[in-house]
Amino acid sequence: MAVTIEKERSVLVVFPHPDDEAFGTSGTLSKYVDMGVPVTYACLTLGEMGRNLGIPPFATRETLPEIRKKELQAAADAIGINDLRMMGFRDKTVEFEDDEKMVQLISGLIDELDPSLVISFYPGYSVHPDHEATARAVVRAVRRLPEEKRPKMYLVAFSNDTEENLGMPDIEHDVTDMLDRKIKTLKAHSSQTAWMMRDLEPALAAGNGEALERFAKERYYYYRWQEDFENSF
Repeated sequence: MAVTIEKERSVLVVFPHPDDEAFGTSGTLSKYVDMGVPVTYACLTLGEMGRNLGIPPFATRETLPEIRKKELQAAADAIGINDLRMMGFRDKTVEFEDDEKMVQLISGLIDELDPSLVISFYPGYSVHPDHEATARAVVRAVRRLPEEKRPKMYLVAFSNDTEENLGMPDIEHDVTDMLDRKIKTLKAHSSQTAWMMRDLEPALAAGNGEALERFAKERYYYYRWQEDFENSF
């Protein structure tokens, strides 16, 4: 369902890796920034186990974290986010962190920031173990709040069975007018996206329908409390 983006009191974004924000939310976040909405991005890791080291290699496992840290800051700058939090967890280990520790982390951010909207992944439908651990913590933290004090959640889901089990997305934002910012955000993460941008950028510039459908529309789900919570984790 396509909807107009409404002004929020503040927005908290929680993802585990640099570039998680770029693909599915950077257009939406750019719109919030332009509306004057405070946006905080809590990125749990520096993505130091990212697959791409370049051909020929431009980085090693030792140097990649600093590269990705700079890319993350550049991506936040492209969106216009002033409150970027690098939370210091190690890539591909979030799934092994104590669940209660992670819930308390998210609860602390919510208590501090009092967001009216939280954006993260949807548990069970976000593929990567670190995505899933992050999603669980976010949903559990929000669940613990009194119902009348819970922020809205916009959750990104992209596993192959998403529509089969969740149906069509509840929210669809047309971010065509933010594509320049979205492209800049994607390009900021060049260590991981350079290969993709070689084809994507010309396709978007040419108005390729498939590329526009994928990148100019950002889709989210509300959490299905009644159906999911008791059986999800």
